[in-house]
Amino acid sequence: MATVRRLRGVWRMALPDVPLRGMATVVPKVTQVDNSSDFLGNVPHRKHPGVVHLKAVRLPPELIESARFLVADSSIRNVEEHTKALTNYLWSRKRPVEETELLRKARYLEQKLRAEAAPPKEPLNELDGAKEKKMVKEVLTALRKMTYHWVAFNYTEELSFLYMAARLDGMYAAVSRAFHEIEKRVPNFQPSTLLDFGSGTGSVSWAAHNIWGKTLREYMNIDSSTAMLSLAERLMKGTSQDENLLFPGVYFRQFLPVSPKVKFDLVVSAFSLNELPSYSERVKTIETLWRKTDGFLVLVENGTKEGHQMLMEARDVILKGTDKVVHDPREPHVFAPCPHHLPCPRLASPDRPLPCNFIQAYHPLPFSWNPQLKEERFSFLILRRGAGDANEPWPRITQPVLCRSRHIHVHLCCPDGTLQHACITPRKHGRDLYRCARTSHCGDRLPVLNLDGEPALEEQTDLGDKEQS
Repeated sequence: MATVRRLRGVWRMALPDVPLRGMATVVPKVTQVDNSSDFLGNVPHRKHPGVVHLKAVRLPPELIESARFLVADSSIRNVEEHTKALTNYLWSRKRPVEETELLRKARYLEQKLRAEAAPPKEPLNELDGAKEKKMVKEVLTALRKMTYHWVAFNYTEELSFLYMAARLDGMYAAVSRAFHEIEKRVPNFQPSTLLDFGSGTGSVSWAAHNIWGKTLREYMNIDSSTAMLSLAERLMKGTSQDENLLFPGVYFRQFLPVSPKVKFDLVVSAFSLNELPSYSERVKTIETLWRKTDGFLVLVENGTKEGHQMLMEARDVILKGTDKVVHDPREPHVFAPCPHHLPCPRLASPDRPLPCNFIQAYHPLPFSWNPQLKEERFSFLILRRGAGDANEPWPRITQPVLCRSRHIHVHLCCPDGTLQHACITPRKHGRDLYRCARTSHCGDRLPVLNLDGEPALEEQTDLGDKEQS
């Protein structure tokens, strides 16, 4: 030990002013979580109030049996290859390119080609006309190569079946994680009506029934595809031959209710925003869904840059309140995962935006090609009408907690709209805060505040962690 201390002293003298990359400290004036103040009550540290993560999600047995029955009864060949290809395509799918963006790219390419050709400044003649046509053709060819070609899905019976086999379990797991956050933090919320926009296979209704089945009396499933609605209804009927659904109050429609007076306690859109053909359509849909919301609006998308950015678009639309006619005076508040209403710090760098995503483990459908355990990477956004002051301004853990000997590294999204990296030790910050942080996971909230209400932990250096986009 003496040799180690001597080496440390020599090292510090040799490098007195060099900033150490990858080192983090905690700012002073930290409120140490004191269990004697009944902050934890009688619960252990691993169940502190900020814990919202779920263990591996299991699908309801009735849903598993229905899916297995449909797969066994299907005549489609090579289901495994088709489901893997569809899953990869959906994960890599991007938003439709807007017309203004296409025009901007076309002008840039035209200016670049003109600069390379350097044509003489002469009046146009027949030869100049031919050059112009050739340039237009080159611009269009280059534009096709550098632009993502978005195609609308036509959910036929076969594609709907493959979508069910590929995405039913993962979607159920992601939505269950989002619902669990509401259940854990607002135990008094007992919804009676549910609206699912882009319902697909009906996984949202199954997840909601698993949590609030005793109080929900209406499950409104909206999807433009009749084949998908028919498939969701078959899943709801189970393996029995009668026409009764496994739980009552489920309705299937192709269009949203028109009247703004018709509201629902819980409104959900899961993996559906990317099915809309333009930004204007997404804005229109988000505004409509918010008008239908009486309690919570839950949006879930892929955990990619595209999915996260679509959620941030929806967040800005609702918080800015672009509706000309205000049907509900209650202000919108971000419930999760953001602890603030400020711009997302993950998108602060336009050259290197990072997605804010989370991982949920789940037991997939027991098909031969599925492993026993899988993980779903997703992004989500929960907005609430009113009751914004009831939300504790606790920072959210955005990366896996790194537990080391006598210290812990945590990465936080804080209420002041910044990303911070901190090192927590039991000596500096108390045994309770140390144990709470050590037993936390990515996606949990860390129950700590500074004395003046500011975030308690401050980043000193950037670890340069790379995340999967």
